[in-house]
Amino acid sequence: MSSKLPDAKPETAELNRRDFLKRVGYASALAVATGGLGLALYDPKGPAPGEGQKALTGLGDYALRDMAPGRGKMAIVRGTDRAVMVERGVKALGGVKAFIGQGDRVLIKVNAAFATPASLGATTHPETLAAVAGLCFKAGAAQVLVTDNPINHPDSCFEITGLAGAARTAGARVIAPRAALFAPLSLPGGKLLQNWPVMAGAFTGVTKVIVVSPVKDHQRAGASMTLKNYYGFLGGRRNVFHQDINGIITELSQLLKPTLCVLDGTVSMVTNGPTGGSLSDLKDTGTMVISTDPVAADAVGLELLGRTLADVPYILMAEKAGAGISDYHRLNPVLIDTKA
Repeated sequence: MSSKLPDAKPETAELNRRDFLKRVGYASALAVATGGLGLALYDPKGPAPGEGQKALTGLGDYALRDMAPGRGKMAIVRGTDRAVMVERGVKALGGVKAFIGQGDRVLIKVNAAFATPASLGATTHPETLAAVAGLCFKAGAAQVLVTDNPINHPDSCFEITGLAGAARTAGARVIAPRAALFAPLSLPGGKLLQNWPVMAGAFTGVTKVIVVSPVKDHQRAGASMTLKNYYGFLGGRRNVFHQDINGIITELSQLLKPTLCVLDGTVSMVTNGPTGGSLSDLKDTGTMVISTDPVAADAVGLELLGRTLADVPYILMAEKAGAGISDYHRLNPVLIDTKA
């Protein structure tokens, strides 16, 4: 099996320039106008445990332990239609009912960090969210929740990215961050995550967790994909962790074991991440990765960005910490071409 993925053919349609600029201008104006409202959620130290209250040690283990022997743990799907790619990829791993059961309460963690249109590639694409949420309901999920703690004001981020609309259409509910959802967490053996606020309240009653992320460049981390998406569970002034970006992502990788990861590299932001801002920052990479292993999924994403494990140290650091394996070929990924 080749160690590299084949190049994708350019498929992205050009946006009407005038419409594109209007949408970006609107998004920027709304983000500036509403951004200050979210500052109340950010505490420089994080909430201290109350008397007799213990800090959390993690966000939960939602990985499946009883998967049938020989069932695949990764599908790499080529194409341009996100809904088709998600469906085909999940089907290749045994179908959505292998992961979601009747009555499950599913939490989907998206990347909604910025109040920018989906066309800029800085956030989870609404078509991908809609496809994942739809499959969960098809499998019998009682409820599907969608969450993130964005950098810009949450309401503007979820609306302008199209994620709120996609959730509504699919029947899912967005959980926006609010102070009551945050609780202190201290990672056993962690150096950075000690008595730090995390959005634990979003997990109340949750039985399955799916992480849905874009593939993009990141100025400090080198790449932002599945593991970097966990950053959105943090409250407080999380920018203080930027001085040790690889360390904090490694610790975040130990907080949660998701049921499934969906890494959307249909179009990837190959430069000027994590915000981008121009269509020239994007490249058609025509790939969707469905995996039970977040480290392996991100290793595939690195190839889409034209980078190596040496370029993004936290991948190997997370592997060493037990979050997954970086050599995704060991998962014997199912390769699917939806255009074949």
